[in-house]
Amino acid sequence: MIEIFVPGRLCLFGEHADWAGGYRSVWPEIVPGHCITAGTDQGILSTASPCPGRFRARAPAENENAPAILDVDFTAATLAAVAREGGFWSYAAGTALAVLQARAVGGLNLTCRAMDLPMRKGLSSSAAVCVTVARAFNQVYGLDLAIPDEMELAYRGEKMTPSRCGRMDQVCAYGQTVSSLVFDGDRMQVEPLALGGVYHLLVVDLGGEKDTIRILSDLNDCFRDRSDDTASGVRNALGPLNRDIAHSAAAALTEGNAPALGYLMTTAQEVFDRLVAPACPDQLRSPLLHRVLAYPPLRDLTHGGKGVGSQGDGCAQLVCRGAEERSEIRAVLARELAMRSFEVTLAPEPLPRAKSGDPPSR
Repeated sequence: MIEIFVPGRLCLFGEHADWAGGYRSVWPEIVPGHCITAGTDQGILSTASPCPGRFRARAPAENENAPAILDVDFTAATLAAVAREGGFWSYAAGTALAVLQARAVGGLNLTCRAMDLPMRKGLSSSAAVCVTVARAFNQVYGLDLAIPDEMELAYRGEKMTPSRCGRMDQVCAYGQTVSSLVFDGDRMQVEPLALGGVYHLLVVDLGGEKDTIRILSDLNDCFRDRSDDTASGVRNALGPLNRDIAHSAAAALTEGNAPALGYLMTTAQEVFDRLVAPACPDQLRSPLLHRVLAYPPLRDLTHGGKGVGSQGDGCAQLVCRGAEERSEIRAVLARELAMRSFEVTLAPEPLPRAKSGDPPSR
């Protein structure tokens, strides 16, 4: 039996840049997409072992987002049917099917012992499930897959579900590291960053609603045959402006410059509000997000902040001035705005090796 920990993924900079950079395969003049991501403190801890002829997955009893047990035949037809149904276990079934189609493997018994990763909050919880399954097959059956191979299988698996994920999400396979990503058509480059200091981030659950499918549809429309000001603004924001901000953010992270990181988040949010939000105003007006970012009691406690994921009123991320300030912010948000939050700490650590057989970093 093997043990696996996969964290969530927080997009620090470059939301939407993964799919936007994908348009270079048909529109070469578009700037490649640039993102900076970080593994979260929260994740999924699992154990796995062989299970001939069956695919069994168990969730912790306290997890309200998943049925307790999935127990199905380990066949392509059965796994495909579960994946198409949607829901929590569809991601596991889709990835199991992707592995089965790519490699000669048997069934799997997967037990998720602990899940403290928030679901449906723009932190790639579904991708963490997919990577967990791909890594479990890899280690149980000795497939000797490198991290990019696991990411590819996880991506294929999630694409078999009703979800419409981008290729950024599966970078959670690199663990609790900070990475710079470049998306050039169908190609993706991942470069882990060596941090120059400790960064105390706080992710705030805004408690709002957003239609991610609508956001993606409206923004993708700006990359088709359109030359109006709104479409040009979206392409500029997700292209050259985002590239420049991401490059500056990578420098701030490696230099240990938390004030600069916060300033760049505030700058990125201003660009998004000015150039991207007009393409989908009913979803990206984000009153709850902007209330938190401008909330007076937080001004002296943060260096800056921005939205998370596809943006909208899902989550906000704040660069706190320190650990004590972060605790104070959490208390203020809970007491005055009835918003829950959770910590993400970015700290220097050795860069991951190429193979996924390394012990998971906790």
